[in-house]
Amino acid sequence: MATDIKDTAYAVESATVMKLLPARPRLLALGEPTHGEGTLLDLRNELFRQLVEREGYRTITIESDCMAGLVVDDYVTSGTGTLDEVMERGFSHGLGASAANRELVRWMRAYNVRADNEGRPASERLRFAGFDGPLEITDAASPRQALTALHDYLAALGNAHLLPCTAETLDRLLGADDRWTDPAAMMDPSQSVGQSAEAGQLRLLADDLVALLDAQTPRLITATSRDDWDRARLYGRTATGLLRYHFWMADTSPARMTRLIGLRDSMMADNLLALAARNPTLVHAHNSHLQRDKSTMRMWDHPLLEWWSAGALVSAHLGGEYAFLATALGTIRHQGVDTPPSDTLEGLLYALPEDRYLVDTPRLAAALGDGRPALRVSPYYGYSSLDPAHLAGYDGIVFVKDVPQS
Repeated sequence: MATDIKDTAYAVESATVMKLLPARPRLLALGEPTHGEGTLLDLRNELFRQLVEREGYRTITIESDCMAGLVVDDYVTSGTGTLDEVMERGFSHGLGASAANRELVRWMRAYNVRADNEGRPASERLRFAGFDGPLEITDAASPRQALTALHDYLAALGNAHLLPCTAETLDRLLGADDRWTDPAAMMDPSQSVGQSAEAGQLRLLADDLVALLDAQTPRLITATSRDDWDRARLYGRTATGLLRYHFWMADTSPARMTRLIGLRDSMMADNLLALAARNPTLVHAHNSHLQRDKSTMRMWDHPLLEWWSAGALVSAHLGGEYAFLATALGTIRHQGVDTPPSDTLEGLLYALPEDRYLVDTPRLAAALGDGRPALRVSPYYGYSSLDPAHLAGYDGIVFVKDVPQS
């Protein structure tokens, strides 16, 4: 069996990735089993560079706030702001502190400028996007930024007679932002404003604004640009998604957390589908957000939560134009994750000689035969091992033997 498994492993390069797939996917998803490890982010950066230079990919999107990501995109495409400002304002979840993320942004900007300082044509420029909603584990953002940006875009084009409300009405209904972001609402639904009368009116107005955006599409694209219209659509998706999320934060039923987790991934999926319509994109996020099988998680005192991930939703829409490479690893010793047991999937892969490689999962499944490796039990809450039962849902596995402390 060991010889057969060895024959399923290849170098982690764009060329070998493409050989595993029937065609170049519009969304190539690279998962990670833990967040914040520089080794995994450096690998992502190198694969993205190869995909850009050899396979025509033009966008990378990561598990970060989609609204904040616009700051990064403006910098890499137009040079707006400074690198320090972008790293501070353009990422959520602490991702702006990552040296690997900083190097990614620096390289993308340099690629777009070129050595001759002329800049690349718009069709060849690299783009950056966050695809997560403006959500944290403890709270959700106010819908103010997205809702007012959408209203401003429509109002600036002389649609005042068609707008469902004025900017002043939105401001009055939104009230103070800290009403929306109160972290107490995550644990106590009664602290949420999501089912207040004002929030209900805002949901109707957001729906009308999005409907107006859709109805005026030909005029809006001509008067501004497709990029501006795409950004307005992002505002609309984010505003309606946040208002829906806040509504269910105020829910008191047993399904509350399942709904909230599912809504987050649904927002992610909508953003990914919009990116897929633009150009080939590398997606980077936790394995659980990208897998085709149902995702599961235990949170606080809740029973096991199950939901369809963004990857599962996108795969259902795109079929073969979505591909998913799960990442597995051997050790993260600085987090207490030591050599994996030999009877686990990670243990079998750890026995191979190389430090990192790409595994052909159909051939791996054939090598394993009727036997199924044991599920590795993670000793560290921030690391999730691969479930061998999901092997058929992976287009490949990127395996990293040892992850040193960054």
